This record gives sequence, structure tokens and C-alpha cells, in this order.
Amino acid sequence: FFRYTQFLKDFLETAEQNYFVGFRVHYYVFTDQPEQVPAVKLGAEHNLTVLKVATSNRWQEITLSRMEKLQKLIETRLVNEADYVFSLDVDTKFYGRWGVESLGRLVGVLHPGYYQTSREQYPYERRPESQAFISYGEGDYYYGGAVIGGLVKDVYEVAKSCREQLDIDAAKSIEAAWQEESHLNKYFLYNKPSKVLSPEYLWQDFKPHTNEVKIIRFSQVIKNYAAVRPNP
Repeated sequence: FFRYTQFLKDFLETAEQNYFVGFRVHYYVFTDQPEQVPAVKLGAEHNLTVLKVATSNRWQEITLSRMEKLQKLIETRLVNEADYVFSLDVDTKFYGRWGVESLGRLVGVLHPGYYQTSREQYPYERRPESQAFISYGEGDYYYGGAVIGGLVKDVYEVAKSCREQLDIDAAKSIEAAWQEESHLNKYFLYNKPSKVLSPEYLWQDFKPHTNEVKIIRFSQVIKNYAAVRPNP
């Protein structure tokens, strides 16, 4: 979306070096600027499909629509094409091997900003009127919304449930604190992931390396948000 196509080249080239190398992989890229998608040489049995979507004036609306797009992609294509699916943010790059160790029925990743904090400090949606509401004293972890994965049928249930909750909120003019990430955390509160990946699978380039996280496999790149998002 918007100027996020500038991240695609690094994303795809580093994915080709690290992401399920030797396996059949199909990338689906959602963008309102398909002409900006770079040509990247893909390995054997690796394919890329570009899906054009409507543009928006608010980046929040884009992230809010993520679950709907994932649900429809599974319904129309993946249900007959794939065993597993990962939904990944594109303003990221791969720094290390990402393989079958990441697979599970339902996969979440610990958010790199909150894996060391107490749950009282998690940025859950705290307003009871939102479907994403999680009260103080509840919650296991804070999961990053930039990585959602698992078996196609289980990820479908995540996407469908979160989209329904988002629609209920929207009808009441409520936008959760962190859009779809807030609803994902609410879903995972009652539908535990079968596999929880460490922050090595979702780091942030501006964060220094720590003693706990020895290897960075996938990380969000440093960017000027004012330059890539049309609104604050």
C-alpha cells in the first residue's frame, strides 16, 4: 500500500534466501500499486501473485482490512492450494533461515517490544465496549500482528473471527487500540496458539540485540513513517 512497495524487493530477495528454501512457496502480494511490484528472480516451485486492492487515505483502515483480505484469499484460493499459510508484513526482511520448525496448527509470535514486560503493561484494548477488550489480570503474552500462521483451516478461523469482531466494533464507531493486532490478541486469549515463536521471528531493526535472542530471522525495517503513511 502507498509507498510500502519500496520494501518488496528486500522482502522477496531475502525471503528467497531464507524462507522455506527447498519447499513449494506461493507469495500473494496485496497492493494498490501492482505496477510498482519489482521483478525478483524466484527459485524452483516458488511463485508470486499480485492482487490489486483499493487504496485508502488512512493506514489504519488498511491494517483493519487485513483479516478480511486473508479470509477471502483462503476462501477463493488457498483452501485448494496450500497446507499452511503465513500472513507477513512487507516492511520487513529476512536475516536467517525460516523453515519447518515454524509450522504448527496455529502459530503466533511474541511481540519484540513486550516479551520482557508484565502483562499489565501489554497494550491490549482496555475499553469494555470493544470486542477486543482484555481486562487487567488477563492475557498470557502480547502477540505481534505482523506474523500470523498455521494450517489454512485454522488461520481461516482466526481471520473470520477477527473480521466479525472488527465489523461489530466498526458498527459502533470503535477502532481498537492496535487495530487487527488487538483483535488477534483477544482471539489468542481464548484460542491458544499451538506454537508460539520467539521474537527472533519478528524483531525490529532499531532494537539492539539481546542476550535472550541470539539469532534474528525476520525483522521490521527502520522507516520514516511520515514518508510511507498518508496520515499520522
